[in-house]
Amino acid sequence: MKTRIVALVCWLALSTPLLAQNAVKASFPDGSPISSWFTTIRKVDPVQLGKRYVITDFGVKTDSTLVQTDAIQQVIDAAARKGGGVVIIPKGTFRSGALFFKPKTHLHLAEGATLKGSDNIADYPKLPSRMEGLSLDYFAALVNAYQVDGFTISGKGTIDGNGLRFWEAFWARRKENPNCTNLEVSRPRLVFIWKCNDVQVQDVKLHNAGFWTSHYYQCRNVKVLNVHIYSPYKPVKAPSTDAIDLDVCTNVLIKGCYLSVNDDAIALKGGKGPWADRVPSNGANTNIIIEDCEFGFCHSALTCGSEAIHNRNILMRNCHVSEASRVLWLKMRPDTPQLYEYITVENIKGQAHSLLYAKPWTQFYDLQGRKDQPLSFANHVTLKNIELVCDTFFDVAVSERDKLTHFTFENFLVESKNAAIDKTVVKGFMLNNVRVNSKLIQ
Repeated sequence: MKTRIVALVCWLALSTPLLAQNAVKASFPDGSPISSWFTTIRKVDPVQLGKRYVITDFGVKTDSTLVQTDAIQQVIDAAARKGGGVVIIPKGTFRSGALFFKPKTHLHLAEGATLKGSDNIADYPKLPSRMEGLSLDYFAALVNAYQVDGFTISGKGTIDGNGLRFWEAFWARRKENPNCTNLEVSRPRLVFIWKCNDVQVQDVKLHNAGFWTSHYYQCRNVKVLNVHIYSPYKPVKAPSTDAIDLDVCTNVLIKGCYLSVNDDAIALKGGKGPWADRVPSNGANTNIIIEDCEFGFCHSALTCGSEAIHNRNILMRNCHVSEASRVLWLKMRPDTPQLYEYITVENIKGQAHSLLYAKPWTQFYDLQGRKDQPLSFANHVTLKNIELVCDTFFDVAVSERDKLTHFTFENFLVESKNAAIDKTVVKGFMLNNVRVNSKLIQ
């Protein structure tokens, strides 16, 4: 152990200049420049967003036992009619069903404020929506914004999904039918933002979601800054409470966040099915930066899939992982054409079960009559400057229809119970200064 500690100290000393150099890296994994939009970090000041609409000034009662959906929605609607403004949840707990924000309206939660979701699914209307890579009717989230450019959620308060009743219903159904789908049990998401550009979510706590915590679909220019996202994995597991789902999004910065949920922390989605790449409502996630984040318990820190057709220019860096099952998960779905390309994960420290996990994802497999299986590709994947304790650092076993090319491992100091690596599964595999259990892997 002392020998490993000395080796770790030496590696850190040698790698410090390299880490500093990568911290100011100015290009995406494909070499294209990172624009100043990603490096300009300005917190939204609610005072600059227009008139303040404190909900208790407009008839909403300070009674945490009442579900006051209509009263709170009336405040949002009044703000929209008068040209916009900031809807403020003051200190206290206010219960509600689905709320819909309108153009030029914003949400601010004061410190000590909690917007708490109703645990009755009847308070979440079923509407045209997007779930699990499909466009379909589904229940609204607690907080919804459709085509609200410039939408912001700010403040030190909490949006609490009050999800226990939904979790228990899901596990009861799963006990009846172990093969039941996520959509068989009616559950609302916490935040759903659709076709909104120039979005910023900052400082708030997003807790106890009934289903996915935050879902961004067909959005451009999204910043998620210093947000605390949490749903429990015990004593009752909060199923499918993904922290951040990016679904056909371009230009996203996730920075300084804490993410701990009973599913994937950050999942890149975009469509599923044998002809998913031909469906207009599907698409790619491009230019995504995840940095300076802390990952607690999660199935994976960063996941491609399980409903994804194209992810490009994904950069995760300068993060700490403490209880993740996986750091990077490439879900190779055999019923969907997929392309995962130019993905870099660098400057990562901590502990996980697996570092890289890439295997076929066959849950709810359905070729829908297609005679052949579509091909899936993952190329130009780089893991760099990794300091990790794990069970299996290379957990890769793909099928003949999954094509992995041009992977790079560089500057690893890893302790792994399973140190095996099969380089033959990747065409064009480069290893540079990769040490596993103090042994140089070549």
